[in-house]
Amino acid sequence: MRITQNFRHYLRAFLLTELIRGLAVTSRHLFARKITVRYPEEKTPQSPRFRGLHALRRYPNGEERCIACKLCEAVCPAACITIDSYERPDGTRRTSLYDIDLFKCIYCGFCEEACPVDAVVLTRIYEFHYEKRGDNVIHKEQLLGIGDRLEAQIAADRAADAPYR
Repeated sequence: MRITQNFRHYLRAFLLTELIRGLAVTSRHLFARKITVRYPEEKTPQSPRFRGLHALRRYPNGEERCIACKLCEAVCPAACITIDSYERPDGTRRTSLYDIDLFKCIYCGFCEEACPVDAVVLTRIYEFHYEKRGDNVIHKEQLLGIGDRLEAQIAADRAADAPYR
């Protein structure tokens, strides 16, 4: 029994069967149709769960959703979110400062998952750049503006993802 196993091993090594099998896989893919995406002109489809640039959402009546619970700030592993809050006359809290340093952010989505009121979301925007130093810190007004512009897409993505949550 032991001799036949050694002989088979020797025969496989001598005949280079692993090499031939590997070359067969390579030759199959060599002549197959190539899939190339010419990036700026063509874009690949994105999942509704894609995690890109951040946005802050508002309620349908126009009031911002963020209640300054600071859960997103606490759960962020990169410590890129900074929140300051104030108390309104009716006793509710709102944010006076909501900054996200996008150089530090690892786009993990923990902030989105931790938010109890669905205020902070990650959009599908992945093409963004910075012209000067300091542009990497995105402020509350900018986040609300992104959320206002993309509310229809954000709501559609949330609805598509709802059965899986």
